[in-house]
Amino acid sequence: MTLPVIEPERDLGDVPLAPPTAGNGLLGVLERRYLLRLLVRREISARYQGSFLGLLWSYVNPLTQFLIYWGLMSGLLQLHKQVQNFGIHIFAGMVVVHFFIETFGAGTRSIVRNRSIVKKMAMPREMFPVATMLVSLYHVVPQVIVLTIACLFYGWWPTPIDLVAFILAVLLIGILGLASALMFSAANVFFRDFGNVVTVLNHLVRFGVPMIYPFAIVQERFGEAAQFYLLNPLAVAVLLMQRAFWVGTTPDPAHTMATDLPDHIMVLGVAMVAFSVVLLLVSQLIFSRLENKIPERL
Repeated sequence: MTLPVIEPERDLGDVPLAPPTAGNGLLGVLERRYLLRLLVRREISARYQGSFLGLLWSYVNPLTQFLIYWGLMSGLLQLHKQVQNFGIHIFAGMVVVHFFIETFGAGTRSIVRNRSIVKKMAMPREMFPVATMLVSLYHVVPQVIVLTIACLFYGWWPTPIDLVAFILAVLLIGILGLASALMFSAANVFFRDFGNVVTVLNHLVRFGVPMIYPFAIVQERFGEAAQFYLLNPLAVAVLLMQRAFWVGTTPDPAHTMATDLPDHIMVLGVAMVAFSVVLLLVSQLIFSRLENKIPERL
């Protein structure tokens, strides 16, 4: 009969203490996907709780918006008569603009809004901005469905390049919105003014992208300086969405691309996605530096 081997006790006195969430970051969010799913489902259920139509409102709202742009602005008011299918033009931009605004605004307030969970549970605090981005992405789907049906009505049919442009636009806004929400959500814990700053910035977003006006006007007014306008990743995302949907609804897509879109828009899209990834890494670094002080400031 062999006796069990008793291992010597480890001396834990020299082991440094660390918070349970330290070092997790966005990778920790991926490792706890079940918690992320619960947060997303809770947010979606809370938004439509007690509603008769429920999730159908996610289709009714974008349909109403499109009918306003198509019937009022393009039809009755005849805004931008030189822009063909102006309702499609503006709604394609609104899809990604709303995606960013909702991710940025809700993500900035996500940690403060969930302070009770943050104080009680050992989990990556990046979970909350990520969840808000996914909820916003969820509401992009019905908007894209409405936009697709409207484009098909005009004889549009998607090409592989259109699909790539759409994927680049959504990927760009998803990463950029998450990076912005991650950085500002931590800052909002220390200074609640950041929530109001984000509200003001979101009001300005709509006018800083070629959505309610065509990019051709920017080129006409600023000439070569219009290239600096394209340093705005949101503007590039809007142009990618217009490349994916609006261009194909015009009578002469090749002419529309030559006059209303910048050259090498796909290359610009890839470059801006890379820039957003770098910004996300910087935001994660800033968030990690502030993370340990978050519970005591809530």
